[in-house]
Amino acid sequence: MALKILISMFFLIPFAAMPVSKAQDYDEEKPAAPPPAQDHCNGIFLSYVFVSREREYPFLKNVSAQAWAFRSLATVLNAGTTELKAWKIFIGFQHREILVSASGAVLVDHGDLPAHVGRGAYLAGSPKTDLKTSIDTAGDFAQIQVKIDLTGTLFGVKPPRIPMPKTIRLVNDGYRCPAPHIPRHSSTMYTCCVMDPKFKLKVLKTKYYPRQSGDLTISYDIMQAYDSNYLAQVTMENNNPLGRLDHWNLTWEWMRGEFIYTMRGAYTYLKDGSGCIYGDAGEYYKDLDFSQVMNCQKNPVIVDLPPDRAKDDKVGDIPYCCRNGSLLPTIMNVTKAKAIFQVQVYKLPPDLNKTALYPPEKWKIVGILNPNYKCGTPLRVDSTEFPDPSGLQAISIAVASWQVVCNITRPKNRETRCCVSFSAYYNDSVIPCNTCACGCGDFKKCNRFAPPLLLPPESLLVPFENRTLKAINWAKIKHFHVPNPLPCGDNCGVSINWHVNSNYGNGWTARITIFNWEEINFEDWFLAIQLKKKLSRGYEKVYSFNGTLLQNLNYTIFFQGLPGMTFLTAEENGTNPSDPKVPGKQQSIISFTKKYNPGITITKGDGFPSRVYFNGEECVLPTRFPTRNGGNQCNVNQVVVVFSTLVTIFLMTNHLH
Repeated sequence: MALKILISMFFLIPFAAMPVSKAQDYDEEKPAAPPPAQDHCNGIFLSYVFVSREREYPFLKNVSAQAWAFRSLATVLNAGTTELKAWKIFIGFQHREILVSASGAVLVDHGDLPAHVGRGAYLAGSPKTDLKTSIDTAGDFAQIQVKIDLTGTLFGVKPPRIPMPKTIRLVNDGYRCPAPHIPRHSSTMYTCCVMDPKFKLKVLKTKYYPRQSGDLTISYDIMQAYDSNYLAQVTMENNNPLGRLDHWNLTWEWMRGEFIYTMRGAYTYLKDGSGCIYGDAGEYYKDLDFSQVMNCQKNPVIVDLPPDRAKDDKVGDIPYCCRNGSLLPTIMNVTKAKAIFQVQVYKLPPDLNKTALYPPEKWKIVGILNPNYKCGTPLRVDSTEFPDPSGLQAISIAVASWQVVCNITRPKNRETRCCVSFSAYYNDSVIPCNTCACGCGDFKKCNRFAPPLLLPPESLLVPFENRTLKAINWAKIKHFHVPNPLPCGDNCGVSINWHVNSNYGNGWTARITIFNWEEINFEDWFLAIQLKKKLSRGYEKVYSFNGTLLQNLNYTIFFQGLPGMTFLTAEENGTNPSDPKVPGKQQSIISFTKKYNPGITITKGDGFPSRVYFNGEECVLPTRFPTRNGGNQCNVNQVVVVFSTLVTIFLMTNHLH
């Protein structure tokens, strides 16, 4: 008995000697142990653990405004029997969080870190994009699990409250995630996402993720690999019939200290080796001549070469390069829907072997006046095959390949760059582009929320800043209300007027005019129109453009310039210094038949488009249509019809000269 007591005291002494303290949650450094629920998950187990927080400067009495530095840990574990390819999760942050770092993942749908994620954040794997199964790896957690250390700032939640997100879920197709479980007074949430039994799982016939389709696809192919560097070829292909890029700018983010040594087929805006000299690259490559380095930025901006460098054996001389940044839709030119450039990349430790290959992340591409493209994360795909450069009937294969898919997103309110005005033969006022259609600019002296003033037709020929007097005088004549202050302008670089020109028994016509208020020319421009009730099916002819009816694309009418008229010229100064600037313009009449839509009513708005695209950019439409004036149409509108005809003749004559 005495021996048992002595043994018990022996084990109790160390624990009794240990100091006991009750620290607040922001002093805690170790995350909670994995919840036992993961042992019962047959799918993808997700967990989020709030680890710590610490009060940040400035210290404020206002609790809701006080900032706290936080640290948390998100975990993605493949506890199922199917490999998870290209994992992606959503964390529903809700406390005005600003994410500063996320190790083991990249932030999707946001800009560079730090990023405001108070409405939630999508995270994708980097560099570990795929999670294998425990069965295939003998339970190797390094291959079936990824842990994401998150640090950032949140607001307004002081201890003892725990600032947990609303939810956490897997975004990959084919999975269903129940609402996450949060034990009471816990800093942990977790859920088990399982395969949807109705989802047809595709059996992969390739080693890597299958290639995806998208509006713009980018292939990053490693052509040659060495211990310290590699040669990559970047191929961009425009797959959307209405997609387009002019003077494209491509950027990405190096995640492992890489830098660009040389390029062919493109170049970076900044050629500067100082970032390498004073960084880790300068420490390792002590004998490298950094004056010859193309770019050392973490986020290089890459642009296309001009056409005169296409045959330059030093910087050009590769297929599909050197087009001044133009990527056209295939309906216009198949060969100009593709662009290629090559880049030689130097690596840093610990990646100094031939197989340590990682693509850059956070791809972005923009044009001058083009659609907004949203790019996904690079996915490892089967190596791209190329014709052998020797000319023999052989195929060469890339060392490794990744694919980036970019899709067009609709522009947000007041963030587009082109707009549409409406007018008709049966109403003598023009409904102009919406107030602040393309942004408000300086709105201190104008009203951002007032509807635009109706205009006389001739005012479309002058810039917005020169229309004020015309608009006010027109309002007085027509007894329209004039707000004070006056509405802001549309601030668009390109505006399009759609005018219902005539309406008769078995058909109708419209006149379309494109105005270029920018200081640049638009080469190989195009315009696409979609009409309500599929009225486009009645399209017959366009007289001054090339026109094509794309039946498989919601009956879109695709217009482009005739040979010799493919340039939409820039805005120019008037004849006299005091004259307003003159926009570049193109115009044509379009005829339609009512054969396929016998019940349409042109005078009630059926003759106006539902969507308009210029060079791929979706333009903002007015919120109303012209209505028929009271009384006899001919008596009231005869003057307007005559004036519209004169304007048409003037524009066409001016264009021909």
